[in-house]
Amino acid sequence: MTPPGPAFSASILALAFTAGPAAAGIVDGVYGDTEGCLYAATGESDGAEIFVLLNDDGVTTAVSRCVFTGPGREVGGAVRVMADCHEEGSPAPTPTELTLTPDHGGITIGFDDGSRWGPLMRCGR
Repeated sequence: MTPPGPAFSASILALAFTAGPAAAGIVDGVYGDTEGCLYAATGESDGAEIFVLLNDDGVTTAVSRCVFTGPGREVGGAVRVMADCHEEGSPAPTPTELTLTPDHGGITIGFDDGSRWGPLMRCGR
């Protein structure tokens, strides 16, 4: 496994500490799987039951949404950030710490329970 270049890591981490409303600057663009990038571009899903989209606001899937609630902090080459996650059918969001790790030119999202999504590649490339 080849680690991503230092420029990629530096760009994510540099943006992780730019403060603004809530958690502005966590990610340096829009990342997703194929269906997630389509959703980012059009606001519509192609009917896929599963898609993942990561942007500066948080993580969106077909059935859940995690909204960043604070600034990110660097931890061992990754960025850790708090988010309120809400799953379809849940009455209230659940506070969760996400880990955004540079991975093969994209970003992998790690969750408290050990699950991981990605790598998600930058949309529009």
